[in-house]
Amino acid sequence: MLAWASGAPAQAQQANDMTFFVTSSGPGKGGDLGGLAGADAQCARLAQAAGSTGKTWHAYLSTQGEGAVNARDRIGKGPWRNAKGVVVAKSVDDLHSSGNNLTKQTALSEKGDVINGRGDSPNRHDILTGSTAEGRAFPAGQDRTCGNWTSSTTGAAMLGHSDRQGLTDDPPAKSWNSSHPSRGPGGGCTQADLRSTGGDGLLYCFAVN
Repeated sequence: MLAWASGAPAQAQQANDMTFFVTSSGPGKGGDLGGLAGADAQCARLAQAAGSTGKTWHAYLSTQGEGAVNARDRIGKGPWRNAKGVVVAKSVDDLHSSGNNLTKQTALSEKGDVINGRGDSPNRHDILTGSTAEGRAFPAGQDRTCGNWTSSTTGAAMLGHSDRQGLTDDPPAKSWNSSHPSRGPGGGCTQADLRSTGGDGLLYCFAVN
């Protein structure tokens, strides 16, 4: 009982110090996140459930076309800590450099759990980003955002690998934010499509304050 009592405040403080996580679950509608607002709300809901308070959470997502948004411009300045208090990146530039500290062991869920990666069953390492390796929007035309996060059927979303592992050793396979587009028999943006390549509609969430 004493161990629980002494551990609970520490766990609560740790949750409140968290400024980065991978969602333990997605909305469940494939690439249809309800736009950026819906994705941000998913981050906020999960953070609050994990005991995080007083923060504004944004999903790491870009959009395309008129008024395109760069993911790197909507996540604050850093540094960002996971649910265990480990710094995953010190700044936006650090996050998008080869020296960031995002790995399978540090890209944890809001609960502090490791996200299944390559070799695990089921693999869930494909994270929705819609972004280039620099964290920017793709040009209008070829869909890389499932219709700006409103399509659960046709289209495609650029995905990153949260465990930094893929089928090859080239940079895209090891990219946390820009590895390959989604695809599948449902059109590319269904929940089943995302699962077929090793995903589950998960997001990266960052506290912007």
